[in-house]
Amino acid sequence: MSKVKIILFFFLVTLTFGCSDDRIYEDFQAVASGNWGIQDTLRFDLVDLELDGRKSMIAVRFNESYSFSNCYVRVISYDSAGVILENKLVNVPLFDSKSGEPLGKGIGSTYTKYDTLPFSFKPETRSLTFLQYMRTDQLTGIEAIGLKILK
Repeated sequence: MSKVKIILFFFLVTLTFGCSDDRIYEDFQAVASGNWGIQDTLRFDLVDLELDGRKSMIAVRFNESYSFSNCYVRVISYDSAGVILENKLVNVPLFDSKSGEPLGKGIGSTYTKYDTLPFSFKPETRSLTFLQYMRTDQLTGIEAIGLKILK
């Protein structure tokens, strides 16, 4: 009976502290078959959010079959008419350059690395697009790309 109580206690602690209210938006776009093609556009719809001056983060979910130490991602924000507001290249380090160990948090062979986006959203931002910007047509080992917008 005490094992059940211990497991229940750890479950409740994890549930209580695992959920945080530090964000107004978080979503992931899965990459088909773990290969992010150079032509694959990942789009996030931000129509109903108040974004003025909010900090945001990109998240890269990857596995150990990813063969580079970092990932360059082109981040493009658009207004409601499709006009480009920002177009930035972001370098997200995924593996430690000295030890080769994966960065970020993970379970098994899958890891998620968050990195800050280098700009604040303009009030008129309505969508965001991510494109892989590496020197290969297919990035093997990328499972999903996410966006997190903080309060």
